[in-house]
Amino acid sequence: MRVGVLTGGGDCPGLNAVLRAITRKGISVHGHEILGFRSGWQGPIEGLTKPLSLDKVEEILNRGGTILGSSRTNPYKVDNGIERLKATLDAERVDALIAIGGEDTLGVAEQLTHDGVPVVGVPKTIDNDLGATDYTFGFDTAVHIATEAIDRLRTTAESHHRALVVEVMGRHAGWIALHSGLAGGANVILVPEQEFDVDQVTEWVQQRFEGQYAPIIVVAEGAVPQGGGEVLADGEKDAFGHVRLGGVGTWLADEIARRTGKESRAVVLGHVQRGGTPTAYDRVLATRFGLHAIDAVSEGDHGKMVALRGTDIVRVPLSEATAELKTVPLERYNEAEVLFG
Repeated sequence: MRVGVLTGGGDCPGLNAVLRAITRKGISVHGHEILGFRSGWQGPIEGLTKPLSLDKVEEILNRGGTILGSSRTNPYKVDNGIERLKATLDAERVDALIAIGGEDTLGVAEQLTHDGVPVVGVPKTIDNDLGATDYTFGFDTAVHIATEAIDRLRTTAESHHRALVVEVMGRHAGWIALHSGLAGGANVILVPEQEFDVDQVTEWVQQRFEGQYAPIIVVAEGAVPQGGGEVLADGEKDAFGHVRLGGVGTWLADEIARRTGKESRAVVLGHVQRGGTPTAYDRVLATRFGLHAIDAVSEGDHGKMVALRGTDIVRVPLSEATAELKTVPLERYNEAEVLFG
C-alpha cells in the first residue's frame, strides 16, 4: 500500500514520534510506502509532499513540532478543496490517509470518510479535550512546561510580595490549568467550564497576602468572569471559525491590583506550552498511537481513530471522537477548589 500521513492544526510535542512509528512499522512490518503531506490539509490540496523513509525518521523521536509542518487549513472552506484533495490522492496513488490532529483536523477526517476517502485518525492536542480517548499526546508535556513555569514564578513572586497571574492555553477545556495548577500548588485555578467571581478571587488573594505569602493564580485563556465574556486577542476567525483568545490574565491581574492595592503581574505562557522536547509519557503514547494507526490502515479499518482506554489502545469511530469536547467535570474542579486561598 501507499499510505499518506499529515499533521494538522496546532503543533505539539509528540507529533514526530507518531510519524516515526507509522513509518518504521509501515515499511518494516507491512511493506508500505509512506508519503508525508506537508502543512496539514494544505498538503493534499496543493500536492505538497515529503516521502518518509527509515532514514528520514531516524533522529526525530525527541524533537518537538512536526517535520511535516502544519496549518489550520480547512479543505471544506477552500474553493474546490475536496476535489483537489481527491485528485492529489489519485495522482500520488495514495490508498489510505492517516490524519494526526485535534477536533478540527479529525472533524475534517470524519467528513472525508463520508465523501469516500479512506482515513484513520490519531488524536493530538495539548488541551486533552478530544472525546473517546482518556488522554491525547502533547498534554503531558504542556502540563510539565506550565508547572515548571509556575515553580519559577513562585520564587520571584515571593521575593517581590506580588500576585502573579499565569495564563495557560485552554479555549473551552481547562485541563492544562487544572493539572498544572494542582501540580504547581496554585492558590486559585480558573477554567472555562466554570465562570469565576472576581470578588471571590480577590478574597482568596487577600488571604494569601495576609498570611505573608504571594498568591499564584492560574487561569485558562478561555476562562470568563461571571456576567462577562471571553477576552479576545483580536476579532479575526480562522478557517474553522475560531477567534484568537488571549488577555484574560492581564485583565485579571489589573483587577486584582485595583481591588487589593497590591502589585499584580500577568505572565502569558502562550506557545511555550507547545514547543520543545516531549516528555517520556508523550513519546510512548504517541509511538503507540502511530503503531496502532498503521495497523488499522493495513487492515482496511477506515473511519476510525486510535484511542487510549485505560492502558489499552483501541479503535473508535471518528464520529464518536469528534461528537463532543471532553471538558473538566464540575466534581474534578470541586476537588481542587478546597485548596484555593
